[in-house]
Amino acid sequence: MNKVTKAIEDYLEMILILSSEDQSVHATKIAERLNVSRAAVTKEMKELLDLKYVKRLKDGSLLLTSKGKKIALKVYDRHLTIKDFLISLGVDNAVAEIDCCKIEHVISEETLNKIKEYLERNGI
Repeated sequence: MNKVTKAIEDYLEMILILSSEDQSVHATKIAERLNVSRAAVTKEMKELLDLKYVKRLKDGSLLLTSKGKKIALKVYDRHLTIKDFLISLGVDNAVAEIDCCKIEHVISEETLNKIKEYLERNGI
């Protein structure tokens, strides 16, 4: 089984976010949102296609496969949970967004579950 890297998680999460905002997701949009070059996106998309996390449609747009969507949803859930937690501590929204993007890749399931319990207990 292939290790899911931070980059893979970031790209899958961004495809999920963009697909919820638009009808189609193209490499240009991904590059803009992740603040990376179009060449970097093209390189990463090749890997995601090879791993069968995404598929390319006839119009060139990208679509998550069920395997890719499962990973993306898990990462996005971690993202939202951590961001909500940081904001509940009084961290500024913009700072919380930056920090949760870093933390979401390294946090343990145990810690994430405890954060979720904390948020639920406090009605957040």
